[in-house]
Amino acid sequence: HVRNGRRAAAGAGGRRHGRRVWCDGCYDMVHYGHSNQLRQARAMGDYLIVGVHTDEEIAKHKGPPVFTQEERYKMVQAIKWVDEIAPGAPYVTTLETLDKYSCDFCVHGDDITLTIDGKDTYEEVKTAGRYRECKRTQGVSTTDLVGRMLLMTKAHHSNIDEDLDYRKHTDNFGKGPKGHSPWTGVSQFLQTSQKIIQFASGKEPQPGDTIIYVAGAFDLFHVGHVDFLEKVHQLAEKPYIIAGLHFDQEVNRYKGKNYPIMNIHERTLSVLACRVSGGLCSSRHCLEPTAVHLCSSCKSSLVTLVCHGMTEVVPDKDGSDPYEEPKQRGIFQLVDSGSNLTTDLIVQRIIKNRLEFEARNQKKEAKELAVLEAMRRLEEEKH
Repeated sequence: HVRNGRRAAAGAGGRRHGRRVWCDGCYDMVHYGHSNQLRQARAMGDYLIVGVHTDEEIAKHKGPPVFTQEERYKMVQAIKWVDEIAPGAPYVTTLETLDKYSCDFCVHGDDITLTIDGKDTYEEVKTAGRYRECKRTQGVSTTDLVGRMLLMTKAHHSNIDEDLDYRKHTDNFGKGPKGHSPWTGVSQFLQTSQKIIQFASGKEPQPGDTIIYVAGAFDLFHVGHVDFLEKVHQLAEKPYIIAGLHFDQEVNRYKGKNYPIMNIHERTLSVLACRVSGGLCSSRHCLEPTAVHLCSSCKSSLVTLVCHGMTEVVPDKDGSDPYEEPKQRGIFQLVDSGSNLTTDLIVQRIIKNRLEFEARNQKKEAKELAVLEAMRRLEEEKH
């Protein structure tokens, strides 16, 4: 993170990047909701700096984080709309922090963030008029993802009717005895073509680009995926990476249980938010790299390299090797990401700390409900 530190120091003395915008948060289990908030924040200015809290700060105010601070720093830096990260940002946003990084204002979603004492972490900057708000992305939260892991339901998969277990989960997970918070609560996500357009790079492969195809589930898009894509990106002078995402039913066939934790729509946005991904195809044929030539996003492209990580290559339904043709053509390459983090390991972390996570969500919800009640009383007093 020396590079980021130097950029922060260089930027602290003046406003060399036009309107400088500040965002901060835990960014634990980074999902497309986080990415969408940062996309909206970046659109409000010219340069986006994202402060990421330490493990110690998160544990104090919120509960145990799923990822380590180093993992979270890397995940946030990999999001395409982030210009710079500020490691170890304080949990409470102050004018001093905004001034340190020469930021004009900070941006947060229209939910509420509270300290351990139940105070609004943005109170100071709001009072000073240096606070902007963007719309919170509905239908996704760390709470929801944790709930999917614990309940082992498949109701979040595409093309599967919602079942009673998942309905019960959305009603009760992390819910305190006095009601349901609109911020911590879970809501359904409706995928739209507009959201895909907002996340996509819009860049087509150019003459001279090396078209590299990778396929996988990319579930709970994490540091291991980022490390892999970055290593693939280094394989060519002008790389253009096309990621093929397997459909939910295909992932469930070879992973079992209730995998994938994120459905195809959610995984699509997660991959598109990564700065090194070029194109993307979501197809039931993504397990077969030969079919990439028929994919609408790749019709004009000739794939010259097909890469896979060091994880096991699962045979296709008929027992054949999905990479047989690229291997025969001599364009297949195994890539070692250097990371041992997998989706399975993330789920194991969650299960291990299950009681702590449930307690964290209930405390968080209780604080939010207390704020809602206080706001309601203030409104009543005005009238």
